[in-house]
Amino acid sequence: MSDPDKPPSFHDMRMTGARFHVVDLSGARFEQVDLSRVVMRGVEMVDVDITGEIWNVTVNGVQIGPLIDAELDRRDPVRAKMRPADPEGFREAWRILDRLWDGTVRRAQGLDPELLHASVDGEWSFIQTLRHLAFATDAWIRRAMLGDPSPWHPLDLPFDQMAETPGIPWDRDARPSLDEVLALRADRTASVRRVLDDLTQEQLDSHTEPVAAPGWPQPVAYPVRECLQIVLNEEYMHRLYAERDLDALTVSRPAAREA
Repeated sequence: MSDPDKPPSFHDMRMTGARFHVVDLSGARFEQVDLSRVVMRGVEMVDVDITGEIWNVTVNGVQIGPLIDAELDRRDPVRAKMRPADPEGFREAWRILDRLWDGTVRRAQGLDPELLHASVDGEWSFIQTLRHLAFATDAWIRRAMLGDPSPWHPLDLPFDQMAETPGIPWDRDARPSLDEVLALRADRTASVRRVLDDLTQEQLDSHTEPVAAPGWPQPVAYPVRECLQIVLNEEYMHRLYAERDLDALTVSRPAAREA
């Protein structure tokens, strides 16, 4: 029997085309929700926090996507560097990410190792974040671009919404040390660096050869630019998330040891 005092929870549901009329969603939380082509009328949005992909969104007759992009670029000029147009731009973006991540990792090394396995508000821990970035590199660089049908490391961590796929590791509860994960990360970032060092405009404008094996991403041809852009976006965004969560962990529990 359901608890009338407990808010309902909707998980992995298909509600395409659903209509909501006179519905109270105050205090609701949406995670990994596809709101494409949603139409809202007579909506009250007060004290709302939205994080996600904002494209072709009109609010009260105003396209807000360009406004959001301009403001985010103003706040962080590095963000604009994450949309490179040519090989040297991709190399510059990667150098910037290297430098920024070095600072984030040094910060994490100054915390109690147990905190690096802690989740803030249900998000990935710092260790899990680095494991996911290894997965992203394996998927889009080593598999899609370099043609390795099964480039996975046992510590790779796919995104939570990916269907379980034979051959791809998925141990969300593994608790490797920071040193173990950093060793994996060093190997994977070296793979990206080698690709970028040799990247030409002709290659950047070309497509990958489909991998001859099922898995993730799907074994089809992808624009090389898209593969590299995905990895840049993953690295840039997840560092922001990691810094946000390290802020929360530092406030809630001071560092237990020196860096």
